[in-house]
Amino acid sequence: MSVEVHAVRSLSAAAEITVSLVTAEAVKAGIEGATPRQLELAGFEGKADQVHVWPESGRSRALVGLGPESEVDHRSFRRAGAAVARSCSRHARAGVELPADPAAGTRRALAEGVVLGAYGYTDLKSDPTEAKLRRVDVAGSAGARARGEIERGAAVAAGQCLARDLVNEPGGSLTAPALAARAAEIGRSAGLGAKVWTEAEIKRRRLGGLLGVNRGSTNPPRFVELDHRPEGEAKGSLALVGKGVTFDAGGLNIKTAAGMLTMKMDMAGAAAVIGAMSVIGALAPPVRVRAFLPMTDNMLGGDATRPGDVLRIRNGKTIEVVNTDAEGRLILADALSLASEAKPDAIVDLATLTGACMVALGPRIAGLMGNNRDWVDQIRAAAEAAGERVWPLPLPRDYESQFESGVADMKNLGGPHGGAITAGLILQRFVADGTAWAHLDIAGPSYSDADYGEIPKGGTGFGVRTLVELASGFAKPAPAPAPG
Repeated sequence: MSVEVHAVRSLSAAAEITVSLVTAEAVKAGIEGATPRQLELAGFEGKADQVHVWPESGRSRALVGLGPESEVDHRSFRRAGAAVARSCSRHARAGVELPADPAAGTRRALAEGVVLGAYGYTDLKSDPTEAKLRRVDVAGSAGARARGEIERGAAVAAGQCLARDLVNEPGGSLTAPALAARAAEIGRSAGLGAKVWTEAEIKRRRLGGLLGVNRGSTNPPRFVELDHRPEGEAKGSLALVGKGVTFDAGGLNIKTAAGMLTMKMDMAGAAAVIGAMSVIGALAPPVRVRAFLPMTDNMLGGDATRPGDVLRIRNGKTIEVVNTDAEGRLILADALSLASEAKPDAIVDLATLTGACMVALGPRIAGLMGNNRDWVDQIRAAAEAAGERVWPLPLPRDYESQFESGVADMKNLGGPHGGAITAGLILQRFVADGTAWAHLDIAGPSYSDADYGEIPKGGTGFGVRTLVELASGFAKPAPAPAPG
């Protein structure tokens, strides 16, 4: 059950625990109800994520650290919100006091953190232990602007939790048809247009990459379109593309047992787009936003695509499959071709695409590359505002020689080095000339091995906040060269 976050003028006596968010400097100066000496003995210094709880006047009191004042930003409040949710889990209702004069966006980040920190995936547990926390009041937030911040933050976090649920569900139950049905249901509930293409329609539309990856599977493929049409004249059009491989066994180039263990998360790109679209439908920005979501698993059944096979993609280009475990780019090629045909002002795709990106940037930063400097800069700014880390990578043309093919237009894999970059270069070939496009390789931050900050172990929902921010502030990209 999700936690509700409310804007209130002052804390109610009904709150079973009150929480103050404090900087390290405030702790040294002294906190009402706790002397510096008491806090020193308790080991509480106001560091980020530190929590100190004690009984006071019939209810509990808590302090949550924000860290040094000079380092406090929206990320600090998002992490503090998560700490509030976890430290107050034994109480049904909590009240939070912010530092004086919080900056714009602080309440939004706090609300996001509360909802994200309260998240837990318990659908498959026979006797789950659920937190009692149902409501968090944020004091000093009675104005319309403050209420709007909190409502938006809670809504965006709910979309991120939706994406987490999809990523965490096993691939044996969340098959392509099941994911497509769920996406359509979520979309329609959010007021979006929703279309689901069955295998027959996919064949009619000549999506050769998606069909090729699906050949080894018992479950048929699906392709989903979600569509947000604003009231009145749209100020632009944006296409979101998400990789939806519901389980990746690697095909005939089968993964190791360890490599397969978390491969239910290989649809995290599609999950992020679905989660973001659920919020975009509710926020209704004055921009047309369409989602293009190819869905299949990558198995090794009797007629699985073989190394050496050649697939023809929707836009007519051909790809020689030299490694069946480089399947994401094959289904994205069809989706990017379709998105280009819709003639949007810009496209962004999200995909758990390469381990090479994790080698380059680690497990918590997404790789960002694209063909238009202004568009890449917009995405970087949206990610920064949303508190999700991305880092730009180049797309040098001379690397294209790594995936030249003697029998087709290209191979689906480059050489042993620069794998994230060559994958991006392959995707770029399926974007129409003149269309601003960017690619987010989220292989690292889409899934976590441990809890940290507002991120839980398992699916993270990475990308939802960035996409919502991007759609909310969308501006048609100016013609500009690709980043160097």
